[in-house]
Amino acid sequence: MLDRIPFSTDELTNAGEYPAAFPGFPPVKKYATPVTPKENLTAIYRRELPLWIPLSSDSRLFAPKVDPDNVARCLVIDADRLAPEDMIGGKDRHEIDWVYVPVAQGSMVQPGSPLLTDANDWDKYVQFPDLDSWDWAGSLEKNADIVDDDRAVMPWVLSGLFERLISFMDFEGAAIAIIDEDQKDAVLALFDKLADLYAEMIKRFKAYNPVIFCLHDDWGSQHSPFFSLDTAMEMIVPALSKVVKAAHDNGLFFDMHSCGKNEKLVPAYIAAGVDSWNGQPMNDKDMLYQMYGDKIILSLPPDVAFTPNTTEEEAVEAAKRFVAKYGPTMAEKPFLLTAFGGGPAFTETVYVESRKMFS
Repeated sequence: MLDRIPFSTDELTNAGEYPAAFPGFPPVKKYATPVTPKENLTAIYRRELPLWIPLSSDSRLFAPKVDPDNVARCLVIDADRLAPEDMIGGKDRHEIDWVYVPVAQGSMVQPGSPLLTDANDWDKYVQFPDLDSWDWAGSLEKNADIVDDDRAVMPWVLSGLFERLISFMDFEGAAIAIIDEDQKDAVLALFDKLADLYAEMIKRFKAYNPVIFCLHDDWGSQHSPFFSLDTAMEMIVPALSKVVKAAHDNGLFFDMHSCGKNEKLVPAYIAAGVDSWNGQPMNDKDMLYQMYGDKIILSLPPDVAFTPNTTEEEAVEAAKRFVAKYGPTMAEKPFLLTAFGGGPAFTETVYVESRKMFS
């Protein structure tokens, strides 16, 4: 339990900067916080009252180059970034070819020639990596600074269960396979095998001293989920639960990065034991917070969408409204903040207002 340390304006002293998580983004101001951002964010996951509402810069996303998926997807986030000329795609950890799409700033599997047309054949064609052959020691040496980072290090695994099935079968094939009675048993077996792989990766991530493990598995479109809650509970939750347990057994919290309008699928995240879901603002977060805030940590957005025309005054007022609305329930329903484009004024106001409220 964190001591209730009163707020001091001295905390706003610029104590340096955190480098941007993604190329092209500006660095983030570092405050002279009374405890480390790691300790504060960990309190949230332990369902204890933090000293301030965690900011996006309080965690450090980690996508090491040692994992071929991060190279193929052109989403390497570590000390050894990809050069622009290297952002072409390539083979992932299952030897599937990805092609970089500049306009999307990401990669995709070239559609039209899926590895599998029938999930029952997965054990004949799907290759699994030898994790011991990856240069973990070299990666750890290059990224030695993250071990002592005062933020919460969060390694991720791209292409979770359903996304990985898409990479093997294309979207149409994957969508059919998880509801086709003739393929469902094979899909369950494949997901279980993938869960074992992710569990082994979690063990190796432990060397980087992480706090949270993040699995990336999009389950919906802008307007609706890709499948029903019943399908998620039957086909995905068993393997997902296995990955969550592996994270917990290794002392890590589990964050689900799952894009889409997935309001109807939140019970599946909860059933699997997921600690937090960083869903997109298209979901009715206020409704979900009221329904499920005591069961899963949700990311909540401010009541405005920031644009380049948002003034500093508007950002400050939005921050004050956010803290006033959700801050009083933090102790019994801990939450995270998702806000893009609010700028330093928004961030600092959230910090100050919540520090005062939680002291």
